[in-house]
Amino acid sequence: MARVFVALAAVWLALLATPAIAASAEVKPPLWSELSPADQQVLAPLGQEWDHMPGIQRKRLLGVAKRYPGMTQKEQQRVQSRWKDWAKLTPAQRDLARKKYQKMKQLPPEKRQELKQKWAKSHQSQSQKATQPPNAPTSGAPAKKSPAAQAAPSPAPVPSP
Repeated sequence: MARVFVALAAVWLALLATPAIAASAEVKPPLWSELSPADQQVLAPLGQEWDHMPGIQRKRLLGVAKRYPGMTQKEQQRVQSRWKDWAKLTPAQRDLARKKYQKMKQLPPEKRQELKQKWAKSHQSQSQKATQPPNAPTSGAPAKKSPAAQAAPSPAPVPSP
């Protein structure tokens, strides 16, 4: 009976130790100074924070960096833009973004799709406004006169002969 108990205890301890052994045997993601110049160039927007990121996050980002050369130019620009935007956020803003992402993941697919469409529509209208000249008419509305044009008197009508 004692032998069975000892054998079970040994198996139980071995099972408990396995994740710890696997985790310690896992290769740690490299520090910034250990990255290749190519990876440093791709990951440049995140360089100042790299050594302070959790290992799992660095691994994911390294995966993106490895796929980066095979991306289209548009995809590369999108990745760089998002990383630059992320690097500008404060820690509190990042936490909020992570929480919103988790909430979004928990929504039913149809609700997620609805929110994505609303976001895309508002994002599209914002980008259109940003690309229009300052005094350009918007969707059929009459153009606003500049302050100088408003202050200038209207020319007198020319009589027809």
